[in-house]
Amino acid sequence: MFFKFDRNKAREALNNRRGSAMEILKDEDRAERFLQNAERKLRRIPKYGKDLSYIPIFLSMVRSYITKEYTAIPFHVIVAIVAALIYFLSPIDIVPDFIPFLGKADDAAVIAYCWSLVNKDVDKYLSWRESNGKVINFKKK
Repeated sequence: MFFKFDRNKAREALNNRRGSAMEILKDEDRAERFLQNAERKLRRIPKYGKDLSYIPIFLSMVRSYITKEYTAIPFHVIVAIVAALIYFLSPIDIVPDFIPFLGKADDAAVIAYCWSLVNKDVDKYLSWRESNGKVINFKKK
């Protein structure tokens, strides 16, 4: 059986996690723990194409936002990013992570969908980082 994870499923997955994302963002300590968990999970998996490579920049953006280092980003953009990261962190989602290949394919689809929504804000953030001499290990594909 072939499983297709399309844009509509990605949108639904992201929308279903917006409430949780807003709860995480209410508490700076909780948000930091959340980001650290995402970083740990990302280190445990091999690179999964360009879509999962967006995660480090998402983590950096959220961290800069919650520490108030960079706040020129709409709150709904941060919520969308955190919702996508919640999906990425969840081991049980539409396709559980333990299923080879497909377990990461749905994560990549949700991250890619989120990227399609927020990429203009990401570009502004990257420009801000560069103009402030902040090095970030991210290359746009």
